[in-house]
Amino acid sequence: MGFAISDEMIGTFAPILVYWVYSGIYVVLGCFGDYRLHSKKDEDEKNLVSKATVVKGVLLQQIIQAVVAILLFTVTGNDGGTAVGQQFSVIVLARQFVMAMLVLDTWQYFMHRYMHHNKFLYKHIHSQHHRLVVPYAFGALYNHPLEGLLLDTIGGALSFLLSGMSPRASIFFFSFATIKTVDDHCGLWLPGNLFHVFFKNNTAYHDIHHQLYGSKYNFSQPFFVLWDRILGTYMPYSLEKREGGGFEAQPIKDGKEE
Repeated sequence: MGFAISDEMIGTFAPILVYWVYSGIYVVLGCFGDYRLHSKKDEDEKNLVSKATVVKGVLLQQIIQAVVAILLFTVTGNDGGTAVGQQFSVIVLARQFVMAMLVLDTWQYFMHRYMHHNKFLYKHIHSQHHRLVVPYAFGALYNHPLEGLLLDTIGGALSFLLSGMSPRASIFFFSFATIKTVDDHCGLWLPGNLFHVFFKNNTAYHDIHHQLYGSKYNFSQPFFVLWDRILGTYMPYSLEKREGGGFEAQPIKDGKEE
């Protein structure tokens, strides 16, 4: 008699495993200075928090996410999107993915923007994430626990519920969202990176937001730049070769992309 692992259990823990495996790949690639948006020296000197503290903070957030995911799956059961003919329909899955992406983007844009404009929330909560002036891959989910709950965990729960996806579909969606979030924070501009081809919201776009001049721009995450475009918080950039190797994302002053 075999031991079966439920879709709910995989959906809870697969994104966590994906996070650390994918981050580890980027840590190795970060050893090559020609791909970096900031030098290794800047990463060590400008960041205001140790990597050990970042790891502890991320693990705490992932524990909270896992608990909420288990509760969510328990409450909702295994009914959503699992009817015969739906589960394996590419069209249905694509629709659910797009819906989930839009819901997650909308929730995170407005919550993220509000945390920047509310001085109390920024000082006591969101500024923790911005201690990483030079972002790196496994710092993607380094947040205050309350921010992690509000932005990521609740945002993920809403995207799951409103899209109507099944626990099995959620395995792929949240693993994909995790990979995208790690990529946005990895601080690398890698040749042939498909995320940079298909998404305007990418590593350099989010790097602009982590700099002082871009802290009130480029709030969108993790997929599209829709809300930044609509509400005037979009800051375009150009990629310049950095002296000593690598690239540097520079804001375009007149707001026109090259």
